[in-house]
Amino acid sequence: MSFFSKLEEIENKYQELEQKLSSPEVFQDREKYTEVAKAHSDLSDIVATFREYKRCRKELEENNELANDSDEQIRELAEQEISELEPKIEELETKLRSYLLPKDPLDDKSVIIEIRAGTGGEEASLFAADLLKMYMRYAEQNKWKVELINSHETGSGGFKEVTASVSGQMVYSKLKYEAGVHRVQRVPSTESQGRVHTSAVTVAILPEAEEVDVEIDPNELRVDVFRASGPGGQSVNTTESAIRVTHLPSGVVVNCQDEKSQHKNKAKAMTVLRSRLLQMKQDQAKQEEDESRRAQVGSGDRSERIRTYNFPQNRITDHRINLTNYNIESVMDGNLDEIIDPLIQNQKAEALKDLESR
Repeated sequence: MSFFSKLEEIENKYQELEQKLSSPEVFQDREKYTEVAKAHSDLSDIVATFREYKRCRKELEENNELANDSDEQIRELAEQEISELEPKIEELETKLRSYLLPKDPLDDKSVIIEIRAGTGGEEASLFAADLLKMYMRYAEQNKWKVELINSHETGSGGFKEVTASVSGQMVYSKLKYEAGVHRVQRVPSTESQGRVHTSAVTVAILPEAEEVDVEIDPNELRVDVFRASGPGGQSVNTTESAIRVTHLPSGVVVNCQDEKSQHKNKAKAMTVLRSRLLQMKQDQAKQEEDESRRAQVGSGDRSERIRTYNFPQNRITDHRINLTNYNIESVMDGNLDEIIDPLIQNQKAEALKDLESR
């Protein structure tokens, strides 16, 4: 089906939905009306853009005819209109093509984020804590909710590993670009001679799975209860509230100890388990890797990086699109859109090329 045929089909569908909305039968069925209204709303932007595109195309045709008129003044006015319409039509066409790009079905999901210190010892664990703060501030800007699920703190305030849930609207659509190895170059506070050290932290972003997304047989689980360790409230450390869930068929193990309640820890652990299994299922379907987290983050070695944070030079480099940003303090303070928006635009551009080549 051609590009324009697809748009005509969408406009026809929009008109059908419009008729349904005014139908007494649909109006009286609250559930059906909500469903139709949402489908209608989802198409409204692309239809409005397509109608504007057709209007501009019609005006362009009319002005092309007038450009051959015997009256010089009419010709000049037509040429002026043509010079304004042509770039506008091109812009509208690009916008329409982006509307037709296939949507990632996981984009509207909340996520489980896992941050682990890799190469670099204590400095890597401190940067893991810095990344967690960065994501928490970014979540606050987007009105997302962050909940810690499990953490392994170090004595200096860093994290060997930390797991958190980030819930809200379209969380995965943005945070999915954070999966991979983040390399940091800076002078540690303990470095007496001012030498720059290089460390690495791995980040995994797992779309949060619902029970309907992943079916888990309770008989395939082993649940262990133990006393929580490390910093926490008195109750956390003195009662056996921490949970370890092992999914026997896959070998996936999830720990959760940040809640005082054993029941709450188990519920959070099951959420993480479902999300990891969903990611593994997605990866297998794409024939990429057998283990989803390994596919996302690699081994944690410095060379397998998606991004480098160079503090002495106030520079962040995203190696996937060769993007360089000289505002490291702003990004670390949660203004991640400075990095994520260009990644989104790059992905759209690549997808458009693919769409046009079909």
